[in-house]
Amino acid sequence: MKCRKILVSFVCMLVVLTVVLGFKIQVQADSKEKSNTISNGIYIDEIDVSGMSQEEATEVIESYLADLGDKTITFVIDSNEVVVSASDLGMEWKNKDVVEDAANLGKTGNIIQRYKALKDLERENKNYPIEISFDQNKIEAVINEKCLVFNVEPIDASIKRENGKFVVTDGQTGVGVDVLASVKLVEDSLKEWDKADTSIELAVELVQPKATKDDFDKVNDVLATFTTSYSSSGFARSANIDNGARLVNGTVLLPGETFSTYKAISPFSVENGYYLAGSYLQGQVVDSLGGGICQVSTTLYNAVLRAELEVTERHNHSMIVSYVDPSADAAIAESAGKDFQFVNTTDAPIYIEGITSGKKITFSIYGHETRPANRKVEYKSVTLTTTEPTGVKYVIDNSLLFGQQKQTQSPHTGYTAKLYKHVYVDGKETQVTEVNYSSYKAEPAYVSVGTAWGDEVSVATLAAAVATNDVATVTATIDSLAGVVNQAAALQAQAEALAAQEAAVE
Repeated sequence: MKCRKILVSFVCMLVVLTVVLGFKIQVQADSKEKSNTISNGIYIDEIDVSGMSQEEATEVIESYLADLGDKTITFVIDSNEVVVSASDLGMEWKNKDVVEDAANLGKTGNIIQRYKALKDLERENKNYPIEISFDQNKIEAVINEKCLVFNVEPIDASIKRENGKFVVTDGQTGVGVDVLASVKLVEDSLKEWDKADTSIELAVELVQPKATKDDFDKVNDVLATFTTSYSSSGFARSANIDNGARLVNGTVLLPGETFSTYKAISPFSVENGYYLAGSYLQGQVVDSLGGGICQVSTTLYNAVLRAELEVTERHNHSMIVSYVDPSADAAIAESAGKDFQFVNTTDAPIYIEGITSGKKITFSIYGHETRPANRKVEYKSVTLTTTEPTGVKYVIDNSLLFGQQKQTQSPHTGYTAKLYKHVYVDGKETQVTEVNYSSYKAEPAYVSVGTAWGDEVSVATLAAAVATNDVATVTATIDSLAGVVNQAAALQAQAEALAAQEAAVE
């Protein structure tokens, strides 16, 4: 009995050994012929790669992926569509080592492991999945470049004053693609991609207008108004003030927005409606395009103060102006970078009305009044020091007859001053606050002295006298050159007579 068991065990071992040796012999024989080929029954993403070399399988898979790259991905934006290819989104084959894994199946490990792997293939095919990824940056770039064109911008409500009343036009809500949310939607969708043409609905959001009809319906109150006169101004300066008021008129500022007077009224050019008129420059009154425009900014400044809005930039003039008290002015100077700016610090939009009539300019600021009715504000100018101008500044002018004098600028008194804000409740003063400090230069009268028709030596002598800026010296020099003065007058008269004769002949 014992011998029989030993015999049976020996026979079983012999059978196993025979099978294994046979498999080994078969594997060795196959390996000589198919050492670089993939075993039968192996698939990559449902593609049969049996009998292929790694190079052949890789080529087949890459061709398959190229076809996948042409699959369409449709982005849906509301009722619009953008069609792109999978390759446009940076499609990439991640697990390229899958071909090597497929080729090694049944060819690695000990003989028992290899035998088992091949026997498993005889019973059931082995399928290796292909892993595909997409480039987040390319997805975002496609959305930015091709989908945002379908954004519908919101339209702000508008307000306009006509015939003494406000007319409000309602706005419109916009629609926009939420880029970051859309990128995530696309990424999540493509993780489950079935490798077929597909559509993905992007994330869109409603974009509210900055200003609505409800906002503008609050604009019913006059927060402040201020008027200055330019009755002594000539045509050009008056036209510049009219033009500046026109450019500012109708301005709307939402809560928190800043107004720049310079941006509103520039550029100072003929095309923008400006004329040459007097303005301050380095202590002199000179003609410049837009001369007089500072009366626009000054009038607006005083209205803004009385509306109690926040002033963020204000500069005084270099010399005193006549249309407001000291320290109540606000200068604009392109060359010096001077601007008048303020912020709408109220809870509602404000509307600025600028009008001119009868050589007066008025700015009114409309909005939502929240200040108590029993509270009033007043602004008072206090002059600290006064400096009287001294002497005369002489300037050579070759357009005037030799020795002739002409005052081109009156003297300006210098001042330092402060502006104070006084608050009254029920008629009783409750608060006094310093608003600003201003310093204005004293400037003497400017007098031009002519040199026309004078000889070279006499002109040099007169120029030397003018350089002293001494009245007595200039007067004495002109008196000493009386002969030259008379001769210049005679020469000018002759030239004028000759020009008149030539004109008559023509």
